[in-house]
Parts: sequence; C-alpha cells; structure tokens
Amino acid sequence: SPEQISNRMKEDHPEDEAMRVSHQTIYDWIRNDEPCGKRYRVFLRQSGRRRRKRYGTSEKRGRIKNRIDIDERPKVVDKKQRLGDWEGDTVEGAKGTGYLTTLVDRKTRYLLLGFSKTKQASEVRRAMIRGFRRHDDLPCETITLDNGKEFAEHEQLGKSLNASVYFAKPYHSWERGLNENTNGLLRQYFPKGMDFSKITPYQLRKVEAELNNRPRKSLHYRTPREVLRE
Repeated sequence: SPEQISNRMKEDHPEDEAMRVSHQTIYDWIRNDEPCGKRYRVFLRQSGRRRRKRYGTSEKRGRIKNRIDIDERPKVVDKKQRLGDWEGDTVEGAKGTGYLTTLVDRKTRYLLLGFSKTKQASEVRRAMIRGFRRHDDLPCETITLDNGKEFAEHEQLGKSLNASVYFAKPYHSWERGLNENTNGLLRQYFPKGMDFSKITPYQLRKVEAELNNRPRKSLHYRTPREVLRE
C-alpha cells in the first residue's frame, strides 16, 4: 500500500532525506497522473476505486493554529517510564447532549475524566484543566491530542498546565493507543447514543474511580492508582 511504501522508505534509506514521500502524495499521483498513474491504479487494495477524502488530510490538518507534530515530542515519552505524559481526547454522547473529556497518563494509565456541554475549544480546555485541579499533585509534562478542532486552544491549555502539547498524525490512532483503549472502556459505562446531559458529577467520579482501581495486564495486574502511589 502507499502507506507501507512511504514508511518503508524511511527504514531502507534512513540517512537520505530525498527518499521521502507521503502516502497522500502517492495516492494523488496515481489518481491524477495520466497515463502513468492509471497503469498502477489496478494494484491498489481498493481495486482502483477513487479514494475517499477523510478527516485529518492535509486540507484540514493545517486548521489548528501552531500545531506541533508528535515527531517533535521528546523521545522519553515513547518509553512510558515518566510520570506526567498524558494522552487526551473526547467521547461524544447523543447529538447535542455533551462530551466527555479524557486524559490518561502513559506510565500509570491513570484517568482524569471530565464533561463538556459542547465541543467548543474553550469548554473542552476548561474541562481538562478542571481534571488536573482536582489532583493538585499530578505532574503534567506533555499532552498528546488528536487533530479535532475542539483542541484549537491547545496553546492556552499548555500554558495553564505548564505543559507541552503535541498532536498525533491524522488518522494514526495507534499513536494514542492508550487513550483509544480507555475510551473503549468508558463505552461500557456510557454507550454510543446515550444522553450525556443526564450524567451527574457523582457518576463521573464513580466511573473514574472504578477505572483507576481496575487491575491492568499492562501494569502486571496492578491498578493505575497503585502504580501512581508508588
């Protein structure tokens, strides 16, 4: 696939910056370059169908002002050995009923759960900050987000928490795999289509506590709270 080609080139030619091309560029060339591109179109896994535009392509990627890519994030974050490196996201309820905000520490899997009435960047930012204010002793070194417009106020978020904020690459959900997994656990309590406006602060704290006291295989069956205390 074009994505495999793009990433394999980096492995085969690590020192040669000229040997770089994005998968989107390959798709565009196959789609638009005639007759050369047409000759290779039949080898696409999509059987030559026109590739559908998705969120997170270059057209939308630039809409978040002063976005800092995950490639610029300190390498120590990848090791998951330091407390204070967080992944953030939102979970949507039934249309117009609100959103959950989630922040998960990469080392301990500790969850901070909040609520935002809308997806406006200012409200999402305030909901995340409230989560940290309930835990004054929690460090915050970095936050890694997806490319949703609800994170447009990332600079204000970083300043309030004295943290550096980075963005995963568009539709590279595995770069925030811990956050994606945690959101899946939350859906057991708050299923798709649920009216989030009826969720009480007590319910949020109860679910947050249950997940933070849930034994995790990745923590050798300790809980996030136990690892955090250590």
